[in-house]
Amino acid sequence: MTEREEPAGLPDPDHRRPEGLDDVTVDALGRLSKALETIHRVRGHLYSFHQLTGTADFELDSAVRLLRQAGHDKWADRIERELIGRNVIPGRWTFQIVEEYDDGYYAAFQELERQARTELAGGRRHLYEAELKQQRRTPGQPGHETTP
Repeated sequence: MTEREEPAGLPDPDHRRPEGLDDVTVDALGRLSKALETIHRVRGHLYSFHQLTGTADFELDSAVRLLRQAGHDKWADRIERELIGRNVIPGRWTFQIVEEYDDGYYAAFQELERQARTELAGGRRHLYEAELKQQRRTPGQPGHETTP
């Protein structure tokens, strides 16, 4: 066994389950973590929605300018009046939606996951994945080490 290798079958010390922690709880915490990872992705999509909406709004400036240049003032005026700077939902621009999501659902989800992990697993993260890594790696094979 090299210095970098842990005893066969055991994750690195930061990812070992606490004494007495059962398989069902490890599975439940793993699924809770996976759900949180999905919520992180949702948040990223929400930021994409925010940025893409802003990009489209600014692109309308060029469309209005070109419509005026082509003599279509009626359409330029209508786009300027009805679309540029418009709320995406009643009373809100996208930044407000992002802030409400961040401060509400996202914050609550993160905090509940952290509290459950702290109480049930001593704060250890990714126990399920760490044990899966041990099951799937080939001990002694380069690129399959337990720790860096």
